[in-house]
Amino acid sequence: MIKALKPALLGVALCAVALPAGAQSVTRLESASPGSVIASAVTVPAGYTTHYISGIPGGPKDPSAPEGSPARWGDTAQQTDDVLNKLEAVLTKLGLNFGDVVKATVFLVGDPAKGGEIDFAAMNREWGKRFGSATQPNKPARSTVKVGLATPGALVEIELVAVKK
Repeated sequence: MIKALKPALLGVALCAVALPAGAQSVTRLESASPGSVIASAVTVPAGYTTHYISGIPGGPKDPSAPEGSPARWGDTAQQTDDVLNKLEAVLTKLGLNFGDVVKATVFLVGDPAKGGEIDFAAMNREWGKRFGSATQPNKPARSTVKVGLATPGALVEIELVAVKK
């Protein structure tokens, strides 16, 4: 009888060990910088579906302004807000939200109004309204790079990786 119980007990023990693994959640390592709106690292355990969301640039603020002009596209803050609104719409279509984002890449173009320098602070202020806030505390890992974009006048493009159990 004891020999017959051993396989059954082993099966129950293995199930008990396996259950916590299925209950694991995404973990985020806080940045060493106080008040940072990004995580130093994000770990996604097995069992999550990963969504890769293509980079989206901002749209024209004033389509009647000349193509490629700052008046047409707006500044970095306006473009970041527009891009994040568009990304939020994509996330919503996928049944996700900004809290599900685990990695982002932000592409910034040097702003002619700032002597060709990127306006990192303006982008980061808009970013902080959606990530690491009181209403949405999750922070993704993020890289930000200065680039040239294919869309004339665009100063911002952002791509995301999001996960959901």
